[in-house]
Amino acid sequence: MQLETLAIHAGQPADPVSGAVVPPIVLSTTFERAADGSFPSGYIYTRSGNPNRTALEQCLAALEGGADCAAFGSGLAAAMSIFQALAPGDHVLIPDDAYHGVSRLVREVMAPWGLEYSIVDMTDLGAVRAALRPNTRLLWVETPSNPLLKVSDIAALAEAAHAAGARCAVDNTWATPALQQPLALGADLALHATTKYLGGHSDVLGGAVVARERDGLFERIRFIQGNGGAVPAPFDCWLVLRGVRSLAYRMRGHVENAGRVAAFLSAHPAIERVHYPGLASHPGHAVAARQMRGFGGMLSVEVRGGEPAAMALAARVRLFTRATSLGGVESLIEHRASVEGPESRTPPSLLRLSIGLEHPDDLLADLEQALAALP
Repeated sequence: MQLETLAIHAGQPADPVSGAVVPPIVLSTTFERAADGSFPSGYIYTRSGNPNRTALEQCLAALEGGADCAAFGSGLAAAMSIFQALAPGDHVLIPDDAYHGVSRLVREVMAPWGLEYSIVDMTDLGAVRAALRPNTRLLWVETPSNPLLKVSDIAALAEAAHAAGARCAVDNTWATPALQQPLALGADLALHATTKYLGGHSDVLGGAVVARERDGLFERIRFIQGNGGAVPAPFDCWLVLRGVRSLAYRMRGHVENAGRVAAFLSAHPAIERVHYPGLASHPGHAVAARQMRGFGGMLSVEVRGGEPAAMALAARVRLFTRATSLGGVESLIEHRASVEGPESRTPPSLLRLSIGLEHPDDLLADLEQALAALP
């Protein structure tokens, strides 16, 4: 079946008890045993399993073309499970433009625990190969990256990882399985902050790890999920699954609108640079065109005049909302360096834009009036 069909039907049969087309929310924390002590429903305690979580995991595994999925209470909890599945003394490579939450997680939590790490430009395959060590166990890939929208060649990185005896995990949050399928390109794991495009309505927090194979690494992640307890609530799973049903069609709107906004901003004299892989001028455009079915709904711009001009532009928009996060139906704008703090690698003139599903003419008009007010 095609993705549009899987998003509506995978893991979501009609309820066998009531016939409800929409899966009911199962809030129970515990489940009845049979007289012999077994669990005929397959559920024991909602930390280790719940019907709503099962439905979500089955659907996301189908969308990514994976063998299994483990859902978590946040994207960072999902990321944490992957790093925790490794051992002290193992080495990982992370991108020089990784999401700052992942960078802090590795630097401030996992490194003191004993994980070794190196930072590398994942768009430079030679640099990646040179950074591999005998104890390298994982390549952590973000493509497009946050917030500079660098594009990395997933197939080439997965091949390099496997040749070194390591695994390749790809954060697919920004692209979603509607636009990119890392597992089909050779990656071992696909990570999602389901808070973003999969939920799609800025009203639920969650994360997920989808595995290409149900192997020892994934079984370790599943063990951490159940015993660490960073699991999503049944209602959260229900909300994400509701959002997934419209994912393919929402992403078409996000991509179309982002393309319009990127083209407009790239031609504006107040904008020094636009980071969007859909532009032919983007250094990763060819790779993105090869491994993606659309260029996504995220873009970043560097404003002439540095941080003061960037902050002034963000202050003058009327339709865009100044807020963290992304992937909802509403358009957001954010000064990333302010959010990331003193350790930020992000240029101070950069604004990150999450392009929503408003009419593109209204988005362009809002940006135009805000840009016109700049000195």
